[in-house]
Amino acid sequence: MYKSDVEAVDGLAQSYKELRSEIGKVIVGQDEVVKSVLISLFANGHSLLVGVPGLAKTLLVSTIADVLDLDFKRIQFTPDLMPSDITGSEILDEHKSFRFNRGPLFANIILADEINRTPPKTQAALLEAMQERHVTVAGTKHLLAKPFFVLATQNPIEQEGTYPLPEAQLDRFMFNIKLDYPSYAEELNVVKNTTGAMTSSLKNILSAEQILYFQNLVRKIPIADNVLEYSVTLASKTRPGTDLATDEVNKYISWGAGPRASQYLVLGAKCHAAIQGKYSPDIDDVKAIAGNVLRHRVVRNYKAEAEGIGIESLISGLL
Repeated sequence: MYKSDVEAVDGLAQSYKELRSEIGKVIVGQDEVVKSVLISLFANGHSLLVGVPGLAKTLLVSTIADVLDLDFKRIQFTPDLMPSDITGSEILDEHKSFRFNRGPLFANIILADEINRTPPKTQAALLEAMQERHVTVAGTKHLLAKPFFVLATQNPIEQEGTYPLPEAQLDRFMFNIKLDYPSYAEELNVVKNTTGAMTSSLKNILSAEQILYFQNLVRKIPIADNVLEYSVTLASKTRPGTDLATDEVNKYISWGAGPRASQYLVLGAKCHAAIQGKYSPDIDDVKAIAGNVLRHRVVRNYKAEAEGIGIESLISGLL
């Protein structure tokens, strides 16, 4: 496809620019959110989108699926959803033999809408698929499509009747991406674009094969020892009671980020550098994605909650 890896990184940066401009035809603003979702896609990770209703979370995911020429399925998580509803099940066909009927998980991009509305058993079935890239039904392993990318959404309000994801399961997500309200100018633009007769037609930018190629490329990007050490030190600093923990961490954090955070800080930084056209990440690339990697891996204690110390201020203190 490309003559050298350097040329391939240039190709990734160019593809990213094309994706951004194509997505921008439908999604107004939310630049950082779009960037974060694309970084996690190229780094072969999954993302959790957290934001109040009406911020175009679902539209963003379906738009990304459209421009990527990938198979897209949306699963609305509800309290009565069973694991077999998402993985599929064995059915008896007309020849009186069992046949596997594939569930909606067998697609390239999965939108898990309001993942905290479904019981832990169903959440666990999705999270197993995310981690293992296969589902097991009636003792038989069924491989999922490649690339396989889960974007889950969660509503931070209306917590009645929800099943919050345990920290161990949240760790499966590479990024926790926070969506904020649009600015006044962006909202004007959104209303103008969505209340008229104009519709946008999107063109496909990347195929499944190209995405897999870029995912492999990201892993090959070299990283300097000092940047690698910075990433591991940053993750280690979040762990209370350890040598690197700061006074603030010991005071306000009950549980820190595990080794998976260090891995995702490095992968995210490599990808962040590549989409900017750089051939190796620096410490600024780590800092740019650190919030998304650490936000859901660091657990505040009661003292932090009582004093109103937010997770964002703790992370920026560490940076």
